[in-house]
Amino acid sequence: MKIPIYQIDAFTSDQFRGNPAAVCPLKAWIKDDLMQKIAAENNLSETAFFVKKDNGYELRWFTPEDEVDLCGHATLAAAYVICTYLDENISDITFHTQSGILEVFKNGSLFTLVFPSREGEKCDPPEALVKGLGKAPKEVYLSRDYMAVYETEQDILSLDLNMDELKKLDGLGVIVTAKGNKVDFVSRFFVPKAGINEDPVTGSAHCTLIPYWKKVLNKTDLEALQLSERGGKLYCVDSGETVKISGEAVAYLEGHINI
Repeated sequence: MKIPIYQIDAFTSDQFRGNPAAVCPLKAWIKDDLMQKIAAENNLSETAFFVKKDNGYELRWFTPEDEVDLCGHATLAAAYVICTYLDENISDITFHTQSGILEVFKNGSLFTLVFPSREGEKCDPPEALVKGLGKAPKEVYLSRDYMAVYETEQDILSLDLNMDELKKLDGLGVIVTAKGNKVDFVSRFFVPKAGINEDPVTGSAHCTLIPYWKKVLNKTDLEALQLSERGGKLYCVDSGETVKISGEAVAYLEGHINI
């Protein structure tokens, strides 16, 4: 069996930046354990698999260790593959996922993801969080992930990280964020329990970041940077129950997996 595979750099227009995701279009679903093995073999933060369904696509995401319920950059990458290689005339894509129906709209080179808002609830900072980040944040919130808020961009660039401590937390990952110097806000994202110490650019984390910064900055349209080594830029809109996350993508690799 040959499975098509594409590697797409998401939330960037330049190769070797943004967040790389593998995308595997399938004619029918294969076994879960095989998808997990493929994701582990790819050793990227996410591998997306999709199957065409009626007027949309069923979509699933796997890290090297687990299936996840929501992933932004791999959704953008899947939409890029569909629009570029499978149906050049399509501009509106509907994905059926564990997190419900997700829509992606293409306008020129920009892809806009419509995702559920996941506003965090303020909480006390767990001991493992403070030890894992090496510096106490000014505020902590919890949704799917913990979100630690710091005063400055430099604060989150200079964290003294301990991934063993972050693995002890009950949330999936840890978002750190601060007001940006040149954009509205900046962030980083760590998911060591899913085999990803630092994710380069994370769409799903912005489901929590966007409603927070909307309230703090009192604006609905926001520009964001994720300050990983590869880096990525996101254009964000808070729409109440949903958030819109826009970015570009560029292809790196086309091929086939031999099973």
